[in-house]
Parts: sequence; structure tokens; C-alpha cells
Amino acid sequence: MTKDQKNEVIGVLKDKFSQYDNFYITDTESLTVQQVVKLRRACFDKKVEMKVAKNTLIKKALESLDTDRYSGVYDSLHKVTALLFSENPKEPALILTSFRKATNGEKPVLKAAFINGDIYTGDNQLASLVKIKTKNELIGEVIGLLQSPAKRVLAALLHHHEKQADVAATETAAAE
Repeated sequence: MTKDQKNEVIGVLKDKFSQYDNFYITDTESLTVQQVVKLRRACFDKKVEMKVAKNTLIKKALESLDTDRYSGVYDSLHKVTALLFSENPKEPALILTSFRKATNGEKPVLKAAFINGDIYTGDNQLASLVKIKTKNELIGEVIGLLQSPAKRVLAALLHHHEKQADVAATETAAAE
């Protein structure tokens, strides 16, 4: 690979790291070519971008953006590395989990994840990353919590109104 080619790869990676607040670093070393193709297809279907690059080029791209912000990720850059970029912080975790179930395996291994400035290292973090709530899920929960008291008040008022109507109907029937 020439110096110009390396600089081009670094530029592409810098653009991706700047574009996305979430990315996963995985080890795809022991996957077959067919498995990698399936993983790429799964990522494409879920609008997750998958890039494979040399660790040194990934590190240079990250360092050129912000050395301190990404410092916790550098130790994960070893062996074969595939990067998964996504707007949704948990989508890559869901893809990795379902891919593992489909292949009855433990691969690809999660080396690290960078989620909105927080770094999760190690494959043992995958289960907790699947449980991360997206922005829309959190908004839905807040709206549900805000609506709950209003719904209870409305239900109580309707119940009271129905009770009053029943009492009035009973009194009218008794008077006749």
C-alpha cells in the first residue's frame, strides 16, 4: 500500500468517525469469507456501515481527530479489525448477537464500542449494549410517564360521571 493510498484510507476513516457518534470495533479474524459476506449483508440491511482497515490506519485517523477522546479505544486495535458505524447505538450489538445465534458461534468478537463518547471494552459488554435505549425509546417512555397521571384523572372523572348517571337513572326509575 502506497503512502497516498494510506492517506486516502485515513481520510475516509476520519470522515466516518466524524459522521457517526457510535462505532463498534470487532475482531473478524476467524470468520470465513462467506460469514463476512453474511455479516456485511446484515449490516447493510440495518443501515450499519462496515469498514475493514489496518489497525495502524484506524489509530492514525482517530488520533488526528482527538487523541484524548478516543484513547480508551487504542488498546482494542489488534488482530483483524472491522468497524461498524451506526446512528443507532444498539443496532450493531443486535446485529452481532443475531449473527452469533445464526452461526452458533462466539464470533465476531466485540473488542470495543464507542457510544456517544462512552467506551465499552471487551466482548462481555455486548449483552449490556443490546439493552441500551435509543433516543426514540427514551422519548416514548417519558411521554408514557407524562400521560399516565392524565389518563388516571380522566378515568376517575369518567367513572365518577358514569356513577352519577347511574344514580340519576336509579332515582328517576324509583320516582316513576
